[in-house]
Amino acid sequence: MYHGTLSSRFPLTLRLYDKVLKGQKKIGSSHGLLCLYRRGKIVIWNPLITKLVVVVPNVAYDKMFKTVLGFGVCRETIDPKIVKIRYIDRFKDMDNVTSSIPRQVEIFTLSTGVWRSLNSNLPRKSIVFGSGDGVCVDGVYYWLATDRSTVDAEIEAYNMIISFDMTSEEFGEAKLPDNFVYESSMWDLHVYNLRESLVLVKCSAWFDDPVYSVWMMEDGVPKSFTKLYTIHAPDATIMKIHEFRKSGELVMEVIDDDREARSLVVYDPSLKHISNLGISRETHNVGIYVHSYMETLLLLDQPSLTIFGNGIRVVENLI
Repeated sequence: MYHGTLSSRFPLTLRLYDKVLKGQKKIGSSHGLLCLYRRGKIVIWNPLITKLVVVVPNVAYDKMFKTVLGFGVCRETIDPKIVKIRYIDRFKDMDNVTSSIPRQVEIFTLSTGVWRSLNSNLPRKSIVFGSGDGVCVDGVYYWLATDRSTVDAEIEAYNMIISFDMTSEEFGEAKLPDNFVYESSMWDLHVYNLRESLVLVKCSAWFDDPVYSVWMMEDGVPKSFTKLYTIHAPDATIMKIHEFRKSGELVMEVIDDDREARSLVVYDPSLKHISNLGISRETHNVGIYVHSYMETLLLLDQPSLTIFGNGIRVVENLI
């Protein structure tokens, strides 16, 4: 992971930033590409060579439905892919929709430049996806989710992880630690990539003295998690864990003593020590964004800006 000001390593033109990148929300990163989303447009970006592709996903607004996205690179073809899932968001609406309406899943493959439907191995209709960031690990994208069902006229729900393999294009499920299945909220859980292994972080409290526990997925059937350690930093108010370094250190955002600013710090779990990175912002200003990154030449064959929308490919020059 690279840390520092982005402009010092990857110079951007103001036109590129204002037109495409400003205010984007992260979908994921894979093979050195960042995938971002804002206002109905998905951006696949290679910061090293300043190449990007814009994809219009045709996400129509409907109060009954919600759309979730995922991004990754196929392990076999090294082809970037986007998966789009449209599902019923509110439990009370599930009974109003006939069972004949399938869950809507589409795949965009960069090599073809088109969206296509996926009609097999779809998640159950009772599954609702979390609003937080998902993560791509070794070509598999993971979302936190909740499975809702009705038992004796009462709603029962349990937390889980849904996965999508960018190579086989199949969905799967991963088992959460037992005490996270029913007792925790999805808002308290977050997923990360550490050396191409899935990591789950649980926050036990959001204010005063939050404690974070870190779990790593083990291979096997079914896949399960093992607790690595607990982060307890009474001298720092942790607001967010952004990313993991390859060394296992965590990049976190903390509130400064005067509570007027937030700073990026690195937590070393072996030493239980926090180091300041020297990057901060005032509380009322724009946020700090940290993404895992590796250098790649993917998108080298693309023009400076390619836009795919409604089956049409448009090339623009940002220079």
